[in-house]
Amino acid sequence: MTEQTPPEIRVVSKGATALEIAAVTAVVSATLEELADAQSAEPAAESAWMRSRRSLRQPLSPAPGAWRAF
Repeated sequence: MTEQTPPEIRVVSKGATALEIAAVTAVVSATLEELADAQSAEPAAESAWMRSRRSLRQPLSPAPGAWRAF
């Protein structure tokens, strides 16, 4: 991941302790990092040719103990 400036987090509640602020900051930071990694890891879109090719398969050939037609 490239180094970026962290988002500014402003705590509005007066009753938040330092431990609570640290916990919220850790969760938000981890979530943002996970989302950024997921977006960069998405595979390229598959072409129409590749999608239509998926339906091609080898012919079914019955064998002893294998699936048979009616």
